[in-house]
Amino acid sequence: MCGRYTLATPDPSQLRARFPIGESLEVRRRFNVAPGDDVLAVVGGKADPAGALLRWGLVPFWASDPREVGVTTINARAETVAERPAYRDAFARRRCLIVADGFYEWSGGVPHWITREDGQLFGFAGLWASWRPRETADDVEPLRSCSIVTTAARGPVRDLHDRMPVILSPADERAWLDPGTPPDDLHALLASADPSLVFRPVSRAVNDARHDEPDCLDPPEQAALF
Repeated sequence: MCGRYTLATPDPSQLRARFPIGESLEVRRRFNVAPGDDVLAVVGGKADPAGALLRWGLVPFWASDPREVGVTTINARAETVAERPAYRDAFARRRCLIVADGFYEWSGGVPHWITREDGQLFGFAGLWASWRPRETADDVEPLRSCSIVTTAARGPVRDLHDRMPVILSPADERAWLDPGTPPDDLHALLASADPSLVFRPVSRAVNDARHDEPDCLDPPEQAALF
């Protein structure tokens, strides 16, 4: 699974140059993004890709209460994403990139930070949905939420966990966002994503989902144990 990640890149101009998020969205450094947070994403659809803030924990349009599903839908398995009721509409019509520069996984109780070997920003393959109460007027702002697609762990990540988020190559991002990409091609994108990754142990400060400070990335010996 993917339950925490980072967007710690210090220069917002790098993000805006790498992803079409526009100038109006606030970009701030995040050292411990957790489920339920609003996250920076690029959404696809009929219009050109655009930046958006999405709540992490997908709430499908048909849900009666967002509190009942959001906690359990932070991740969507690539193997079943086209069939599961919570995800199949989003997989067919509403795909996104969730912008990140690393993610966390735990092994033996020790948190590890996993990044691309080249240190570059990347996009998780994501799904998004729009939800509003059934008795609400159309002019009420909907809740827009998302899920990160995961797959079987590859490369060094297998030493930590059996699952990992799908990290798309930059060359595949446009096809993932394009609503006209055929389902077979989408599954091929999910299966082919395999960037070179590295990891290192980090501070146990990251164990607290409310703690979003630079010391989350400190080496273990420099951190106060929680």
